Amino acid sequence: MNDEDLRATAVALRRAAIGLARRLREERPAHGLGGLSLSLLGHLHRRGAMTAGELAAAEHLQPQSVTRVLASLEEQGLIRRSRDEDDRRRHHIVLTERGTATLTQQVGATDQWLTEALARKLTPAECRILAVAADLLEQLQT
Repeated sequence: MNDEDLRATAVALRRAAIGLARRLREERPAHGLGGLSLSLLGHLHRRGAMTAGELAAAEHLQPQSVTRVLASLEEQGLIRRSRDEDDRRRHHIVLTERGTATLTQQVGATDQWLTEALARKLTPAECRILAVAADLLEQLQT
């Protein structure tokens, strides 16, 4: 693929990703958590206990930027903090059972919409191509 073709692919991919992200946001429950809250809960679900600094780094944000969101999640009983035994200044943050249930319920709505859209609009072969593409997109994020 030449440079021009790569650029055209990059532009098309960016537009499609932004459009899909916008559509998925529309499918979230209106009374649900915001995107950053869901993303932080997702990191904790996939990775287990993390510090605020690790969560901020995973989101490419400054730790101060996630502090308010973490406080809100803790107030709602979705996360729990515990002091690090070796460094009492640090806290480990874990997902609570309520946090797991909330994440599953809220992400489930968008997953259900996407599952139905895939079945309704694409062939099985196209769905298999998207499964490969999803793996490739994960590689681009690292």
